[in-house]
Amino acid sequence: MPVVRDLRVLLRLPDFRRLLTVRLLSQSADGVYQVALATYVVFSPEKQTSPAAIASAMAVLLLPYSFVGPFAGVLLDRWQRRQVFFYGNLLRALLAGCTALLILVSVPDWLFYASALSVTAVNRFVLAGLSAALPRVVDSDRLVMANSVSPTAGTLAATAGGGLAFLVRLVASDSGAAVVLLGAVLYLCSALASLRMGRELLGPDPDMLQPRLGAALASTARGLLDGLRHLGRRLDAARALAAMTLLRFCYGALTVMVLMLCRYSWSTDESDGLALLGLALAFSGAGFFAAAVVSPWAIGRLGRYGWMVACAAASAVLLPALALPFAPEPMLAAAFVLGLITQGSKIATDTVVQTTVDDAFRGRVFSLYDVLFNVAFVGAAAIAALMLPPDGRSVPLVVMVTVIYAIVAATLGRWSHVGRVL
Repeated sequence: MPVVRDLRVLLRLPDFRRLLTVRLLSQSADGVYQVALATYVVFSPEKQTSPAAIASAMAVLLLPYSFVGPFAGVLLDRWQRRQVFFYGNLLRALLAGCTALLILVSVPDWLFYASALSVTAVNRFVLAGLSAALPRVVDSDRLVMANSVSPTAGTLAATAGGGLAFLVRLVASDSGAAVVLLGAVLYLCSALASLRMGRELLGPDPDMLQPRLGAALASTARGLLDGLRHLGRRLDAARALAAMTLLRFCYGALTVMVLMLCRYSWSTDESDGLALLGLALAFSGAGFFAAAVVSPWAIGRLGRYGWMVACAAASAVLLPALALPFAPEPMLAAAFVLGLITQGSKIATDTVVQTTVDDAFRGRVFSLYDVLFNVAFVGAAAIAALMLPPDGRSVPLVVMVTVIYAIVAATLGRWSHVGRVL
């Protein structure tokens, strides 16, 4: 089987294995930390959660750092990426420990969010750096497979970390601080794992580095404009990013809907709702895994745009049938389908960006990619807050998302025929 053969080849590459280890530990910590925050905000017994409250939390945690993302990319193209992984995860371990302390002493919400924002800020550097570094450890012939294995494995690790956090929360009451500390330990392990790679292995090339922080910051604005101009000359990458942004918007809107259904419509208490949300995340994680297996074959047969068209079209067809009953069983099937199509589209988009963007600009473009992800998710949460009733059942929201999926499929299909087929 070609997928299994290629996977074995990738795992024989020691530098790929080491980079993958850093990703797995870092993103499993992300999963733990994010679930800890979500359960604190959404499922705390003393909190009466609304769609607007969820949207506000997402905006506080994600939107401010949408403006930090481009600056992170400029610095990623000047700092050694191995050092970013080491110091970034070390700092996140310390900041997560501070968040756990704030939970224990029951501080005001704004101080809790400020601490969470600090961890999110560093996350912009680490995630963009992981994607930018991947072509340094894998040859171009295996890049599609690497983009299937690495980001998807990271997403599965985040899902597993989230599942572990759910388990801790369900088994032990008042365990929010302990869950956050678990995330801090995993961040520390990721920082130590990065030391197994050479300082200059992950790039950028030594002659591209600006080791002085002042010099790097002084050139940030110019570097950002250069990155945008470079992306403007790479229409394939720009179009893929635009399509992926809309798909991320759809995923965000449906995520808020499922949160409200779990909290108020499918359960009578917080523990049952939390268990249902964990089950939905597990089904979505299974979809991510299926995407890692199917995407290399599908991209080989359909092309990168063609696979994205198939993913968006399948969502447009299946989502109404699975979501409109607003019942747990079909919604779990929808979680699997959306996990598969969202991750499958991301694998195709990552490969387009990595193969069409020059290495000297890759950090900046992936940081912009990260910004688009955040803005789309926050925007989706805001729209969902306006459309969702308290129990989470909204036919107009499902119809709107279905129409967006159909528009993405049609537009990508036209691009793939009038231009170069990817």
